[in-house]
Amino acid sequence: MRFDILTLHPQLLEGPFAHSIVKRALDKGLVEIHIHNLRDYSTSKQKQADDYPFGGAAGMVMMIQPIDDCIAKLTQERKYNEIIYLCPDAPVLKQAEVNKLSMGVNYILLCGHYKGIDQRVRDHFITKEISIGDFVLSGGELPAALLVDAIVRLIPGAITDVTSALTDSFQDDLLSPPVYTRPADYKGFKVPEVLLNGNHKLIEEWQHEKAVEKTKAIRPDLLD
Repeated sequence: MRFDILTLHPQLLEGPFAHSIVKRALDKGLVEIHIHNLRDYSTSKQKQADDYPFGGAAGMVMMIQPIDDCIAKLTQERKYNEIIYLCPDAPVLKQAEVNKLSMGVNYILLCGHYKGIDQRVRDHFITKEISIGDFVLSGGELPAALLVDAIVRLIPGAITDVTSALTDSFQDDLLSPPVYTRPADYKGFKVPEVLLNGNHKLIEEWQHEKAVEKTKAIRPDLLD
């Protein structure tokens, strides 16, 4: 799987992919991540990639030309499953969508900044828009890193135990049940007895019950 990330601030993406599961997937050759500085595609001497918005509104807007040229270059080299724009004013990412994206091969991720991108980019080049929540960040770099992480961990071989990913929160529209590890008794704080008796049927029933209870209490909207 390949990710091409388009950004005005490549340095913001130096750390997120240098450790843990994504780093191991990179080392195994399961994934490629290429970061493109949009200013390198600017045709102006000053490498300008943003400008004032028409209409006199406050803030700056990412220009269409550098984005168009970068996307054009990449799409001439290979076919992409989606060209994704990370922004707050878009459908919020769900695990079901991550599952679908994990089945693809190549993705372009465009990181928004300032007041956003020229609307013509969204109208003519973007195939999918994703938000990570109802709040605003300084740019789309962190959402892009989160999306890559969420997808990569589902790639076969990225994690040792694939069933671990399949039992995470949201995979069955429920939050994960409580989990425990050794010691079974720590200063009088005990692990539920059902988890220690080896009866897998009872354990699964308990886990489901606790998952439903937790979801009702924290995210009842998931049960709708």
